[in-house]
Amino acid sequence: MQPKKRFPNWLKIVLAAFAVLFVLGAIFGEAPEPKLTTAAAPASSTPPPTSTTASPTPTPVAVTYTVTSVPDGATVVVNGSDGTSKTVHVLGAIAPLAGNGCYAAESLAWAASTLSGKTVTLGTETAQGIAVTLADGQDYATLAIQNGYLKYAAGAALPALAATENAAKTAVSGLWGPPCNGTIDAPAPAPTPAPVATPTPAPTPAPKPAPKPAPATKAAPPPPPVEATEEAPAHSAYYANCSAAKAAGAAPLYRGEPGYRSGLDRDGDGVACER
Repeated sequence: MQPKKRFPNWLKIVLAAFAVLFVLGAIFGEAPEPKLTTAAAPASSTPPPTSTTASPTPTPVAVTYTVTSVPDGATVVVNGSDGTSKTVHVLGAIAPLAGNGCYAAESLAWAASTLSGKTVTLGTETAQGIAVTLADGQDYATLAIQNGYLKYAAGAALPALAATENAAKTAVSGLWGPPCNGTIDAPAPAPTPAPVATPTPAPTPAPKPAPKPAPATKAAPPPPPVEATEEAPAHSAYYANCSAAKAAGAAPLYRGEPGYRSGLDRDGDGVACER
């Protein structure tokens, strides 16, 4: 006689469970389906996102800037319409050395005239500086380099500014002309003194020929000796005429006196040269 087979325990439990479900279904109707339970999610400090209607992003208001001061041709101080104030280095430009750099005074004067009190627009800030645009839409660095007031900063890598500088060099504009000739980090070289012209001596006039000596005049022959007479003794003086007698202070001459002679006594009264 074969031994009687026994049902495994697990099979008995399953059959018992089905039997219970069958009885419950018969009594209460359709048995409720078992609900799967899930492990509760750990609590989070962040609240779950709430579904909200996205509001439109407001359009940012453009900030305008007014130049308040110009320390040098490539540096400006501006006040923004939003109440901010900042010092800006102009992108792509180099100014002459302030104080003693060649063409520094001319560069600063031009920049102050162009920018002071004017409204400008600033570009995006970079490590090399910020682009500054004038109210008429012109780039300030381009205008300054074009007129020879600033040099191009090669580190900015802006080909358009490099081309503008080459044109200014060719035109010898501003700081590219003498005495700076492109040097802006040193004082202007002293001008070379102009050579002093040695005056050409005036030609020495030829000496005038000495005047020919006047022909020698023959001395008047001495008067013939007067013979000793009663009227004119030998030792008496001789007067050629009454003028000579008067010049000698001897007139009038009386007969018998030195110098008297009948040739001087016209009227024969014994007194010669009485007048």
